[in-house]
Amino acid sequence: MGWGDLGAFGEPSKETPNLDQMASEGMLFLDFYTANPLCSPSRAALLTGRLPVRNGFYTTNAHARNAYTPQDIVGGIPDSELLLPELLKKAGYINKIIGKWHLGHRPQFHPLKHGFDEWFGSPNCHFGPFDNRALPNIPVYRDWEMIGRYYEDFKIDLKTGEANLTQIYLQEALDFISKQQASQQPFFLYWAIDATHAPVYASKHFLGTSQRGLYGDAVREIDDSVGKILKHLQKLGISENTFVFFTSDNGAALISAPKQGGSNGRFLCGKQTTFEGGMREPAIAWWPGHIPAGSVS
Repeated sequence: MGWGDLGAFGEPSKETPNLDQMASEGMLFLDFYTANPLCSPSRAALLTGRLPVRNGFYTTNAHARNAYTPQDIVGGIPDSELLLPELLKKAGYINKIIGKWHLGHRPQFHPLKHGFDEWFGSPNCHFGPFDNRALPNIPVYRDWEMIGRYYEDFKIDLKTGEANLTQIYLQEALDFISKQQASQQPFFLYWAIDATHAPVYASKHFLGTSQRGLYGDAVREIDDSVGKILKHLQKLGISENTFVFFTSDNGAALISAPKQGGSNGRFLCGKQTTFEGGMREPAIAWWPGHIPAGSVS
């Protein structure tokens, strides 16, 4: 998702009312940068707090070896790196990742070996569909168990762009939050959906609803999902005890534009480049009672 994809950052169609409200109730970051214009290195940096050149997750390093690329790459996040969920686990948190991990698909790089207690999602993005024998489709996991594959058990219609994955990921998030609240357990939820990554998808309810085509449909569904997560926190009475941060892993991809590419606003280029469009991201912090509403940094 790009800097210019949200109404709060000036997108003229203003099709992100929930994220825009989140910004009005919290803090909007106008100069927020990712650590890398590619998804795997930036996610490694987000979870380790260290630049890709230090955490071993950049494209020519022997530890990672282009780990953002699918099955034929064997690298991943090194054991020597300390991830945010590992720190939170020491403080008594239950940690869950929902969606895209992208820090290695071999068993030693599994998120449950790096601080997460639960996982529902995939080690890579929804590349494919591939030939099931020569190059299988990307797996989807529930914790340690593979429960299916993209395009086979988890459908993505390349002709229409229809897929129910964001709704599945949303329900996983709501259920996890409810479970932890019921047990009075502090939690960390890393909700890493991938609907705006080409091939872009949205559920049937959102298809054809955006002025911006299929990509806009996907953004609208993400916006709606974030709104439901925030409302769920408020309904459970834990919003003032829950810090929520929204951002993207890299700028909108221009290689898949115009039909499946987003907006980086006024900034040059996009994903895969170190120009502003590839590195500067939308970012919003929300914490009622702690972060002043309508603030900008």
